[in-house]
Amino acid sequence: MKIMFRVHAIERMFERGIGVKDVRVALEAGQNIEDYVDNDSYPARLILIQRGKRPLHLVAADNAADGETIIITGYRPDPTRWTDDFKRRRDEVPDL
Repeated sequence: MKIMFRVHAIERMFERGIGVKDVRVALEAGQNIEDYVDNDSYPARLILIQRGKRPLHLVAADNAADGETIIITGYRPDPTRWTDDFKRRRDEVPDL
């Protein structure tokens, strides 16, 4: 798997203590929780991986023509904005 990192992703990952190993694990074993098919350049997705007690969200775009995955950003989801399983935004869930 060829992984490319946008400069924004590298900066944010460094700030947030997210390593390349975290990214690889997320790509290999994470769960796609949102799809962004109308993304500007390539279809993208939001991936969730649970690393110990710390969930991680990774936004990645797939360039199938070149066989590469482009990492757009990675972050630790805010528990006040996401459901307890970190799969859905609280504002998208009725009665939360």
